Amino acid sequence: MGKLILVINPGSTSTKISVFDGNNEIFKKTLRYQPEELAPYANVIDQLDFRTKSIKDALAENNININDLSIVVGRGGLIKPIPSGTYEVNEAMIEDIKACRFGEHASNLGGIIANVIAKEVGGIKAIIADPVVVDELNPVARVSGHSAIERVSIFHALNQKAIAKRYAADHGKSYNEINIVVAHLGGGTSVGIHSQGRIIDVNDALRGEGPFSPERSGGLPAAAVVDLCFGGKYTEAQIRKMISGEGGFVSYIGTNSFFDVENAVKDGDEKVKFIQDAFVYQLCKEIGAMSTVVNGNVEAIVLTGGAAYYKKMVEEIKEKVSYIAPVVVYPGEDEMGALASNALAVLEGTEQIKVY
Repeated sequence: MGKLILVINPGSTSTKISVFDGNNEIFKKTLRYQPEELAPYANVIDQLDFRTKSIKDALAENNININDLSIVVGRGGLIKPIPSGTYEVNEAMIEDIKACRFGEHASNLGGIIANVIAKEVGGIKAIIADPVVVDELNPVARVSGHSAIERVSIFHALNQKAIAKRYAADHGKSYNEINIVVAHLGGGTSVGIHSQGRIIDVNDALRGEGPFSPERSGGLPAAAVVDLCFGGKYTEAQIRKMISGEGGFVSYIGTNSFFDVENAVKDGDEKVKFIQDAFVYQLCKEIGAMSTVVNGNVEAIVLTGGAAYYKKMVEEIKEKVSYIAPVVVYPGEDEMGALASNALAVLEGTEQIKVY
């Protein structure tokens, strides 16, 4: 074996792991946890030992010796805003994650588990790459409209960066020299303008900006949200769920699956088609808005994420925005491959590790 890379991507009820030998994925497994297995843990960080053991056990069961690893890369979680890149897991990062200084999410465990395994092996690095808090916004993009609130950058940074670089490579160009709009269409929707190697503006895809998505509300009329908050009918937790988790398609038609939406539209469900049309409408408005950030100097609009497999909807999007630039589609997302590519670049010396 050559450069053996362990990739760790924790979710709320599962952990995806892959082992790559260079660019080739030689093992992958999704470790799924039952509610009763996670019930004893009061918070995500408490699951560290349990999840680490489950990963090591799965590797051992499949005859993968952790001592053969060259590097371990974990999915980055909610840490402080950082520029795009690859970061070695250090004590400052671990302290921030354990203290939940920037929020609690299962992905926070990625870097910490990577660090535990790397230390056990000895002599190899634990890294994260392009977490959701990647922040390359232009200063003017941070202005929200009220001095008490600053716009922040939380979005699908890992997939957006990977797909943008893939587009550049496929077209024989440098990512650092192009302007493209990338729209990630998944459980959340993020639309970013990539300019000269930086994502200089993007909607906050988690906390209520931009177009709605299968399970997130996107931007809502602010005064109406205030009415909900103080109307006495909903708790804070319920309202937060409206914004992320039970918003968007879930609130209108009861599903967060574009597959269900596609089938319902094929069956002639007019309500579902109307909500899908509204999604396309909002998405295309956001794409148009992002194109103005670079004065319309956009060479391509790139669609990615699971919903990009929905061909008829993609055609409807193309009809609305292709006047801005050609639309290129890279359906799905490959978070594991993107993380592995960053790790391989570190091993090969083409990617410089940054300090958190």
